[in-house]
Amino acid sequence: MVPTGGRCFWVPTGVICSFRGTVPQGLVLELGETVQILEKCEGKCDGQEGTPFSMQYETVVPLEDSVVTEVTATLQEWAVLWKQLYVVRHKVDLFYKLRHVMNELIDLRRQLLSGHLTQDQVREVKRHLTVRLDWAQQAGCGRVSVPDVRVSLPAGRMLLNDSKKGPPHLHYRRPYGCAVLSIMDVLQSLSEIKEEKDFVLKVYTCTNENEWCQIHENIIRKSSTKYTAPSSNYGLIISLQLLRGDMEQIRRENPMIFNRGVSVTRKLGFPDVIMPGDIRNDLYLTLEKGDFERGGKSVQKNIEVTMYVLYADGEILKDCISLGSGEPSRSAYHSFVLYHNNSPRWGEIIKLPIPIDRFRGSHLRFEFRHCSTKDKGEKKLFGFAFTPLMRDDGTTLSDDIHELYVYKCDENSTFNNHALYLGLPCCKEDYNGCPNIPSSLIFQRSTKETFSVSTQLSSTKLTQNVDLLALLKWKAYPDRVMDILGRLRHVSGEEIVKFLQDILDTLFVVLDDNTEKYGLLVFQSLVFIINLLRDSKYFHFRPVMDTYIQKHFAGALAYKELIRCLKWYMDRSAELVRQDHIQEAMRALEYLFKFIVQSRILYSRATCGMEEEQFRSSIQELFQSIRFVLSLDSRSSETLIFTQAALLNSFPAIFDELLQMFTVQEVAEFVRGTLGSMPSTVHIGQSMDVVKLQSIARTVDSRLFSFSESRRILLPVVLHHIHLHLRQQKELLICSGILSSIFSIIKTSSLEGDVVEEVEMMVESLLDVLLQTLLTIMSKSQSQEAVRGFSFGQQGEYVSCLLSLLRQMSDTHFQHLLDNFQSKDELKVRKDFLLKIFCVFRNLMKMSVFPRDWMVMRLLTSNLFLEYNVKKFLCLSQVWNSYFSLAVLFINQPSLQLENATPPKRKKILDKYGDMRVMMAYELFSMWQNLGEHKIHFIPGMIGPFLGVTLVPQPEVRNIMIPIFHDMMDWEQRKNGNFKQVRALPKLCLPCSLSAVSSWKQGVCIFLSVSDCEYVM
Repeated sequence: MVPTGGRCFWVPTGVICSFRGTVPQGLVLELGETVQILEKCEGKCDGQEGTPFSMQYETVVPLEDSVVTEVTATLQEWAVLWKQLYVVRHKVDLFYKLRHVMNELIDLRRQLLSGHLTQDQVREVKRHLTVRLDWAQQAGCGRVSVPDVRVSLPAGRMLLNDSKKGPPHLHYRRPYGCAVLSIMDVLQSLSEIKEEKDFVLKVYTCTNENEWCQIHENIIRKSSTKYTAPSSNYGLIISLQLLRGDMEQIRRENPMIFNRGVSVTRKLGFPDVIMPGDIRNDLYLTLEKGDFERGGKSVQKNIEVTMYVLYADGEILKDCISLGSGEPSRSAYHSFVLYHNNSPRWGEIIKLPIPIDRFRGSHLRFEFRHCSTKDKGEKKLFGFAFTPLMRDDGTTLSDDIHELYVYKCDENSTFNNHALYLGLPCCKEDYNGCPNIPSSLIFQRSTKETFSVSTQLSSTKLTQNVDLLALLKWKAYPDRVMDILGRLRHVSGEEIVKFLQDILDTLFVVLDDNTEKYGLLVFQSLVFIINLLRDSKYFHFRPVMDTYIQKHFAGALAYKELIRCLKWYMDRSAELVRQDHIQEAMRALEYLFKFIVQSRILYSRATCGMEEEQFRSSIQELFQSIRFVLSLDSRSSETLIFTQAALLNSFPAIFDELLQMFTVQEVAEFVRGTLGSMPSTVHIGQSMDVVKLQSIARTVDSRLFSFSESRRILLPVVLHHIHLHLRQQKELLICSGILSSIFSIIKTSSLEGDVVEEVEMMVESLLDVLLQTLLTIMSKSQSQEAVRGFSFGQQGEYVSCLLSLLRQMSDTHFQHLLDNFQSKDELKVRKDFLLKIFCVFRNLMKMSVFPRDWMVMRLLTSNLFLEYNVKKFLCLSQVWNSYFSLAVLFINQPSLQLENATPPKRKKILDKYGDMRVMMAYELFSMWQNLGEHKIHFIPGMIGPFLGVTLVPQPEVRNIMIPIFHDMMDWEQRKNGNFKQVRALPKLCLPCSLSAVSSWKQGVCIFLSVSDCEYVM
């Protein structure tokens, strides 16, 4: 309402309740309509005293969605029907069902009118509304059938078909029907859609009421003789939707779902991961079975169990019993009743969300009553059972079935003084602890009656393990602390991960209490827990440990003792025969450093950086101990090999932690010194070779290696170990993987900065040995290919490595490489080196190094050879003959014969690479011209290969080769006075393939025409 002068203008207002309009000028309004008051005037008007200004009013058709309008109309119609159902008493059940659907429609309508939904959410709400409106139209007025989503256990008389049994004011929970849906059967269909999907579940009744507790299993097993379908078509319709993500993400992305009051059901038991701060204390109790006497009656009893949770003072704990998600908590639980059954089997699960501070001293009391159908219908108490929730040692009930004693009592018995029965044994185990029980007690045990329940505790604060409880309560046992710490290894892994935060907090408190006395034991306990999380069963708890270290760990002084203990273990590795504890510490190295670094950060933050030099010095000394362990000769000690292997496996994981405290260069120096302390491969066994290379591989893949400053420090020692293994032809597959990672990192870094120095290191250390390794592998592959065909494997890996190295070499690198062969003593070495390169490329062009369909890789290899490799070395005349042969082989490669490719593929290759045959022909011609007076040495040897080039169906290539033939004839004429050798050779070079005859004829004709012209001249 916005006032302007004496007037107020009103915006449209929704009607929140119906109004009959019985007052003058009153509007008849129904719920859901929209009223718009155009104008209201106060005071006098037109100078006529006492004449009020007339007010305009109207009922406006709302400008709202047609779906909302339809829902509003439907609700108005159903309101009348709903009232009629209330009057008709035999349709009370339908009355409640209709109310449920009406509430659902009202809630969906409210969401749509809120204006806070996204377009996708609006569409989803409309879909739900439309489905329900369509259903209403099909059902029709007076025959509405509303879906229910729960197994029905109706409250009513003992026998549904006997209205005279029992008084009308007593209701019992009785078995009715069961519906089952297999999630596995519908999971696939749910994962394929994003919206809800409806499923129809048929409701079955139990043939024999005594087997009610197993009806769902019988339905799943399809034991049709044990259940029946009711005569009428009863069923449930439920809607399921699969949502992905954690709970916070789901709440954020689907606010509409949670606005409807859905309940979240936690897993029965613990989830896969328990994060720090996730506090839970739920006890799940299953009412299993009972065996009771008839008590002198001719028929069996109708037994109802009532359960209470009572505190130490006898007070009944309020709202500590939950029958299911979404159900309100209650203070008492009543079981369903099986008709005339003295040995009932219930199988009902009840959750007891008891506050932690009320758990100790509390107990459960189960009261047993016979529900009569003949007398006054009263529920007659005839016995009870009980069990404490915690034992005297502070542990809770074990996750097991508990057979409880049943004590006799009647309606006159009083439970006001709970101490009268709490002193009695509750079960057989309890009886063994108090055998001398007087017989003159108010409550006497019924030896022939038993009652069984099972419990499952899901608590992050209460434990069932005595050793774990002693650790968490260590201050209560000051004389047993060392024994308590030693017994932590006997606690099951499940208990440790459940109480991980509490255990870690306790360990560091104990460490601060007396570092000198408990330091080593706390260190061993910490190592044990860290290695427990390395087990595949608990590996998913590692993020929990990370979260604890970052957000909850508070041991600011712990780093000093952790460094001291770790160094103490390493320094003793050369002395001890058994090194189990040392190896465990080496495997836990990653998380030990996480604790060390975080502890130092906390200490530095609290003291403004005090003792920084002492910390850095202790880390330096620790790395000296690490290098000492790796430098030991382990050939005669298998135990020491395992220690070194454990250290190498864990070592790369500590780099990121060190980078929080030291510069990149400092960490790189630590790592270089450590890797450099490892013995060369000739002194250690094959198993350590693998471990060492795996550690180097993880170093290369680490974040530390991605920094150029650290890479220049680490690369020499890494290349040194790779060179040794390649020279000895050991662990070639691992070496190729490391080299591939290095080349990839350097290629990426070259886009951002200068990598000339790093490429230079690789050329000097690897190029020669890489060529030799590749030639050896190719030699073996040729023999294997002849026998069983070629497999890609190692050969392709090393070809890729060589090509990567050559691609990253600049003119400066090539020139520097040639400068290393300038002295006369190195001429043979230079020649051998270049011949290796040509031999490798010759094999690349002749052999099927890459799979047949790897056309891009073949073209890339050819382009690399053309642009980056051969022409860099052509200033050396000793290898010209090899070059000419290689150039001819290059031009005749099948992968370069574009005439055989499809037009689109030919165009794509020409656009990216051009016709590399023409480029190589020009290179060949250029080299021929550079020979000068040495040309005569290649006549007639190169006539045949050059003529083979003219067989390529590429006119430009032939035209390039014509001057070379002319030059050959000219040089032979100068030497011999004729050119008979040049003229005669083409006639001897008949091609073996008919497909090349045409090209051969053209080439010979060109050659003869050239020679004839020359002869005439």
